[in-house]
Amino acid sequence: MNTLLKKAALRGATCVAAFAIGTTGAYAQEAAADAAASEGGDAIVVTGTRIVNPNLVTSSPIGVVGEEEINLRQATNAEELIGELPGVAPGINASVNNGSGGTATFNLRGLGDNRNLVLLDGQRIVPADLDGVTDLNNIPVALVERVEIVTGGASSVYGADAVTGVVNFVTKKDFSGVDVTSSFGTTERGDGQRFRTDVTVGGNFDDGRGNAVLSVGYQSIDPVLQGDRAISRDTLFVGGQSIGSGTTVPTRLNGDQYDPETGALVDQYNSFNFAPFNYFQTPLERFNAFASAHYEVADGIEVYSKAMFNKTTVSLQLAPSGLFGDTYQMPLNNAYLTPQIQAQLCADNEIADCAGAIANGTEVPTIINRRLVEQGNRQTDYTTNMFQIWTGVRGQVTDLISFDVFGSYGESDKAETNINWGLKSRVQQALRTTDADTCVDSSNNCYPINLFGDGQSIDPRSVAFFSAPALSTVKTSLSVVNATFSGDLTESGFLWADTPIGFAVGGEYRKYTASQQSDAASATQDEVLGTGAPAPSFTGGYDVYEAYGELLVPVVEDAPGIYNLSLEAGVRYSKYSTAGSTWTWKAGGTWEVAQGYAVRGIYQRAVRAPNIFELYNPVTTGLSNLATDPCAGSNPVGNAALTAICIAQGAPANSIGSIPQPSAGQVNATSGGNLDLGPEKANSYTIGVILTPPQVPGLSFTADYYNIKVTDAITVPTPGDILDPCYDDGNADACALVGRNPLNGSLNGGGDTPGLILQRTNQGTLISSGVDVRLNYRQPTSFGHVGFSFNGNWTDEYKFQASPTSDMRECVGQYGTNCDPIVPEWSFNVRGTVGFGDAGELSLLWRWMDGVQYEDRAAELALPDDDRSILDEYMTIPSYSYFDLTYRVQPTENIGVTLSVFNLLDKKPPNVSSYIGSTTYNSGNTYPTTYDVLGRSFMVTTNVSF
Repeated sequence: MNTLLKKAALRGATCVAAFAIGTTGAYAQEAAADAAASEGGDAIVVTGTRIVNPNLVTSSPIGVVGEEEINLRQATNAEELIGELPGVAPGINASVNNGSGGTATFNLRGLGDNRNLVLLDGQRIVPADLDGVTDLNNIPVALVERVEIVTGGASSVYGADAVTGVVNFVTKKDFSGVDVTSSFGTTERGDGQRFRTDVTVGGNFDDGRGNAVLSVGYQSIDPVLQGDRAISRDTLFVGGQSIGSGTTVPTRLNGDQYDPETGALVDQYNSFNFAPFNYFQTPLERFNAFASAHYEVADGIEVYSKAMFNKTTVSLQLAPSGLFGDTYQMPLNNAYLTPQIQAQLCADNEIADCAGAIANGTEVPTIINRRLVEQGNRQTDYTTNMFQIWTGVRGQVTDLISFDVFGSYGESDKAETNINWGLKSRVQQALRTTDADTCVDSSNNCYPINLFGDGQSIDPRSVAFFSAPALSTVKTSLSVVNATFSGDLTESGFLWADTPIGFAVGGEYRKYTASQQSDAASATQDEVLGTGAPAPSFTGGYDVYEAYGELLVPVVEDAPGIYNLSLEAGVRYSKYSTAGSTWTWKAGGTWEVAQGYAVRGIYQRAVRAPNIFELYNPVTTGLSNLATDPCAGSNPVGNAALTAICIAQGAPANSIGSIPQPSAGQVNATSGGNLDLGPEKANSYTIGVILTPPQVPGLSFTADYYNIKVTDAITVPTPGDILDPCYDDGNADACALVGRNPLNGSLNGGGDTPGLILQRTNQGTLISSGVDVRLNYRQPTSFGHVGFSFNGNWTDEYKFQASPTSDMRECVGQYGTNCDPIVPEWSFNVRGTVGFGDAGELSLLWRWMDGVQYEDRAAELALPDDDRSILDEYMTIPSYSYFDLTYRVQPTENIGVTLSVFNLLDKKPPNVSSYIGSTTYNSGNTYPTTYDVLGRSFMVTTNVSF
């Protein structure tokens, strides 16, 4: 290696150590050392640029989860490697039950899992859903060597979706040998078992010119029910009272409940405790295979290929289905109606000749609430089959320039099966009877439904009739062709630097397709009971042509006060078939004052085109979250202005004073895609310092301020964005976005109740800013080694505005329906490790997050004590600490054992009720994606390699 390359490699080692600082210091330091020492000055490749250069100095902050940290975490899937990092908001994971789509997602800065890009070895993975999001369940964890996270946008490098940043899973290269890894874990309560085993076989061939590797694995996670934990055995409303759902047993008609003893309807009702039936940990079963190979066909020319296949099944469970306040046509001659009920229905509908109406079988619109406990729990299974293949060729054009040309194709097929939900049309058919055993329409083996017994009165033959399964399938595909040329512009440096200018230019073509194919039941509004929105069949797609370029220019090296000064820039032109042409770019620089002391900064412009779901998803009525309806109960009584608003929104005048509160904290919401959407834009910048002082070997420190602002954001309003301007300010436009049940004025019901109109627009604004701090220290000792790492985040801003007329919501450190998921102001992970040579290694991880408060706390505290709807203990969550203890030992050269205790002190989750946030994140009276609900748990991993 010539002098220039040696100098470049050494400086590159320092820079990689500085920039690639992660949750453990071991990887960054060792990778840099390996890069510097490698024969011939092998290139260092870092996420966030396509420039391959042995003196790579990027201006973007890069966090790394290294191989050591990966082994300590003993993750069952990739989400567990990165989901608890400071600065990362909860995505969809195994703790999400009512709100999961069977995938695991990554949500950097809380700005949405569709605004960060997930890569495998720097390349895209076929999306798992209509919104273009990658399922982290598909990442081959056994082969992941490290995870690199770039903050602040990378659209100019990787294209749209990289608005807030990129997470790149880097796999092991040139694996040779056999590796068998098995993990087993369980909670202290003896449930929630986790199992993972992977077998990896690889080897070099033809005197090292080629390498091939195959890894196959199996993972499973057992369920944990909310009924198995004390905090969630009862469904609690804000204030601490048990309340549950108004869809209950016995049956309620038009708000009044059936009394089995008298046969009449009474003006009161009990509630249904739905919590125990729900999952705190959703079960998963996954089979996976990953293979890769490369072969040097000629000097400097290598062909390569890789392929992956996954079959993943995620199961969800909810309390028994029911008739959730929809309107049915009730025949007055129904065989199970008592005389008292018939008289009441005649009175409700102002029928004077009740006897004649009964004789004629007159039907009257009736709101029915009835929990179908005879049917059993609602089950949803998501079974996803995905595959993807990559093939390409890379090599040297000249001594200075390399090329990489590849193509990729992937497909994902996710089948959703709903069991024990029930079909509304068949319930309606079963209400029309000639006698207790015969339906007027006997097709499909109809059997009458008895809604008026003691709550266990529905005949199994009736259940078999209306409980048909509902099916839908989401299919996606991704095609990519990419060509990149990169290297050095000249052999020598430019201006006052010895290191040459690095560059990368290239082009890419991508095509996305997605479709949703549903059976008649799943595609029809209101047909599948208890599902919220239907899933109409539709197909969409788009393609994009792109050209991009990057420059990394060393300007000054080894001058007084300037050990290294370099600038970088990048630009990308994209032409979308749906969104037209866009430009993205970046500009930044790094100034290393003296060796190991540097500052860096970068400004980036990102543009994200709308995805298939945002464009093409049909408008349907589903569910949103709301604990208290301003028009419910006695609120509008005596308030002429409020009464007028409620009536204008569709509430009957005679319902004023008796409008029911939202059922189970959920209300109807109407939303869908919008073909008029355009791209959203983001400006972001980061400014930071890097310290890797040569005087303190093994020490590295970075601190970076980030600021991300998304304008023209594609957003859906929160409930508060409509309700607050309407009921607080009397805004007529906002009030027009509320449609009430025409029978009882509630926000619940079937398709005749639009509820809240939450349509997607380009009017939103998103802002996130804060500081990331990373400190690592590792040092050998006389008895082994010691290590320390600190990874912290301070979030200064976390703001959302749905439109210019909506409030700008500040959600740092707050929780509620308008501020989910939780983003604490302060959070950090601290790991201390002590190695004892052959006796093993002991490591303690401390995870801490700041206290948070209910989003409307100030308004609630301003009320008199007797009027507060939320007690103080439900309005704040204190700071939380979790400790994980891990011991690793290598008893023989080929065997390694890792033992861990997670949540060492068995810290209990906070109780904030089940009605204070969205059902996706607020469940079981707490926030299971943020706080540990399972309690102390144990994991053991055995690794055998040879």
